[in-house]
Amino acid sequence: MSFAAAIDEYAGIGPGPRLPQMLERAAFVALLLMIAAAPHSIAATQAAWLFGMLMWVIRCFIQPRPEFLITPLGYALSGLFAWTAVSAVFSYEPLVSLNKLRGTAVFLIFLFAINTLRNRRAVHLAAALLVGSCMVSVLWLPVQKLLGRGIQIHEIAADGPLAGLGVLDGDVIVRANKKLIRNPSELAEELMKGDPVTIEFNRLDAVYVRSLSRSDVDRTQGTAEQMLGFGSWNAWRGFRAAGFYGHFTTYAEVLQLIGALAVGLLVAGIMLGATLRQKVLLAACVLGISAALLLTVTRASQLSLVIASAVIVLLGASRKMILFSAAAAVPIALIGLYVLQQQRQVSFFDKNDGSIKYRQMMWRDGLRLMNEEPRHLIVGVGMDSIKTHWEEWGLYDKGHQPMGHFHSTPIQLVVERGIPALLIWLIVIGIYSRTLWHARYFPGNLDDWRSRGIILGCAGGLAGFFASGLVHYNLGDQEVAMVFYIIMAFGTRLAISPAGDDILKADSPTLANA
Repeated sequence: MSFAAAIDEYAGIGPGPRLPQMLERAAFVALLLMIAAAPHSIAATQAAWLFGMLMWVIRCFIQPRPEFLITPLGYALSGLFAWTAVSAVFSYEPLVSLNKLRGTAVFLIFLFAINTLRNRRAVHLAAALLVGSCMVSVLWLPVQKLLGRGIQIHEIAADGPLAGLGVLDGDVIVRANKKLIRNPSELAEELMKGDPVTIEFNRLDAVYVRSLSRSDVDRTQGTAEQMLGFGSWNAWRGFRAAGFYGHFTTYAEVLQLIGALAVGLLVAGIMLGATLRQKVLLAACVLGISAALLLTVTRASQLSLVIASAVIVLLGASRKMILFSAAAAVPIALIGLYVLQQQRQVSFFDKNDGSIKYRQMMWRDGLRLMNEEPRHLIVGVGMDSIKTHWEEWGLYDKGHQPMGHFHSTPIQLVVERGIPALLIWLIVIGIYSRTLWHARYFPGNLDDWRSRGIILGCAGGLAGFFASGLVHYNLGDQEVAMVFYIIMAFGTRLAISPAGDDILKADSPTLANA
């Protein structure tokens, strides 16, 4: 079978004029590239998505025109975007908020995916590709740990240049001029290239950026350590896993979504007769993703995967498997608590933890800000307007704390876009939940372990995403939102039976090959 024929079979492209066929193939290949890039790179994901969208839009203007599927979820997501645009117009900083609409427009990924995935085989391929691509970063993680990231320095001279920057014994110098540092010589080389040099160093979860001038360094000293004023160093391997992303929280949120999908496939495979090889591969994926999530040391995302797995097991497993899963959860939880204590030196619910205190401060500020004026409850203050008006609103402990967001999707939505935005988002969650609930009983989803597993994974991922969103603004993280919308398209596509007799029948007609 030729490559084009294989694409046509998975994409549901039938015989017809050559140009429409080529456009549909291009859109489907772009969708697969977008899914493969999603666990790693926002730039590559968006590039593939925009190219695929362009091919899809052009195709819609060529006869015979394809039927457009939007679904109730599509209407609800479009409504959220429309209200976000209204709130941006009434923002305290309209230009800033309107510019942020580009980020909220990623919901169009859902519409693109659901119209391009025309049959169950395509969904199965896309789900396998998403899990498999995620495993690339999971398998790369041990290599990253072996190589190390940055240098942890010790025996700092009190009169040395690094001490003058506020660097303490045990701190980790990660980058110089945005270049990753793996040994003192690389740091010294950057000092010789320019003046001043921007140095980034970590102390636990805190990141500090300072500037160092050549004049502060005694270049007559023999070694790089002597020049910079410290006695010894070691490669730092205690960093929190971040995959190919720039931040561990983003990686953790993506891992828990894709991990839920893998758990759903594994549970369905065990219950509905997947081959031994398939079960072993899925079990390896679940263990690998869980281990990588553990090494992000991100508590909310870890707990969310536990919640997602519990939902999946309760919906799709036998009583025996439920009991086994509950017993297996105990040692896993103990291992997680140990890693958390060792790497972040905090317990799971630690009132003295700085990150928890920061969240509590932001929640209080958010609740206060949303109640200060009636307009705040209706249209919010506008996306990112707090970055300009934080001082007059008394945010960030009057400037003593770093600038950030409200660390909660519900609070962030109300503060920035008003109560209607939160209500629409809850409608989205409700429609998606109902869609998945009905999809479990559709013909073809009852005895097909792949379809059943994807639906279970979508249900678990939704529960985990919602739970994590209470303490993370995960909807505002574009990388995470894109993966969420991709997986949402998987579950929604499987809610459409081949005959078209489904819960979406009130909408536009389904695609001919659905």
